[in-house]
Amino acid sequence: MSTRHLQDQNIVQRSGRYEPQPSGYRAFIPAPLPPNPPVQMTDDLQALLSRADRALGRLDGSIQTLPDPDLFVFMYVRREAVLSSQIEGTQSSLQDVLNAEANIFVPNRPGDVHEVINYVNAMNYGLERLQTLPLSTRLIREIHERLMQGVRGGMLQPGELRRSQNWIGPAGCTLNEASYIPPPPHEVPNALGELEKFLHASDSIAPLLRIGMAHAQFEAIHPFLDGNGRTGRLLITFFLCQQEILLKPVLYLSVFLKKHRTEYYERLQAIRDTGDWEGWLAFFLRGAAEVSNEAVKSVRRIFTMREEHRRIVTERFGRSAGNGLQVLEYLYRFPILSVTYVQEMIGTSYTAANQLVARLVDAGILEEVTGYQRNRRFRYAPYIHIFSDEPE
Repeated sequence: MSTRHLQDQNIVQRSGRYEPQPSGYRAFIPAPLPPNPPVQMTDDLQALLSRADRALGRLDGSIQTLPDPDLFVFMYVRREAVLSSQIEGTQSSLQDVLNAEANIFVPNRPGDVHEVINYVNAMNYGLERLQTLPLSTRLIREIHERLMQGVRGGMLQPGELRRSQNWIGPAGCTLNEASYIPPPPHEVPNALGELEKFLHASDSIAPLLRIGMAHAQFEAIHPFLDGNGRTGRLLITFFLCQQEILLKPVLYLSVFLKKHRTEYYERLQAIRDTGDWEGWLAFFLRGAAEVSNEAVKSVRRIFTMREEHRRIVTERFGRSAGNGLQVLEYLYRFPILSVTYVQEMIGTSYTAANQLVARLVDAGILEEVTGYQRNRRFRYAPYIHIFSDEPE
């Protein structure tokens, strides 16, 4: 065997190997991380890492300039939930999710909106659990259970590692026609155990490279019968927050992955087929930098808009300015409300609350979204548009 052939075989096997199974198909068995031979930190890859690190640092710093960062996490989480779910084929938009959470009936609303709401719940649950439980197989299973509860795939063992072979390919394809076959089920617990060790290893690998590799490895393992893509993208957020690279979950990386969905899948597959970790990491770092820079612009828009709307309320609302400012702050956490919510919030009569909402509509801060005469809902449209793909 030639030296070149041995080198090529080495490069492929750094990511794992395809093993024939008794039924005749070949399943991929991922090699433990980090790759061996190690990732080649070329000048280009090092530059991308530095750029992504700086962009994430700017984003984290920008969020801290907001008066109450926790107020604004609500929309960032939902934005990521919508985009990550859309990668898997859901049709629900950000407005669909907000409407559903506000109990607004909308004819022809996509039936998959609850998948996105589950994603929101899974992210919030995971971030809370990270206070007491490290990023681990146990946490991954708990997250997956909440992600898949009562939705498509919800009958496929939510929270349980798969006990049968799964595969990836066009709808209706067989195992022999699949574009990728993950490891057989008996290999999954050990592969996840190795991944957990890698996530917590005390070596010199940069955090962004570590989570980039970990995400790709999780997708290669594909430990559940459904929901692997969404769970794997949740891991990115959890790791960044656990490592305090981001103090709040405000990075919607799925906007980049959705925009480049074909390349996303091709880069992951190239790791398994040719051991191309460098190509995947360059793609991942480019996405982290691009999305972080866009998110910084969103923070600036939020800050400018908030100051302008506070000025309008203060200057135009007279004696009701205090109540108007209270409602405005509420809108950053829950950007859809009713007159009844406002009445309860400020402790006034329904008539006074209705008048206050009418003034917020006249000021261009709120808009009515139901078209009803009763049980109306109003949304903070300028704020929602910052996060939405809808035209303003």
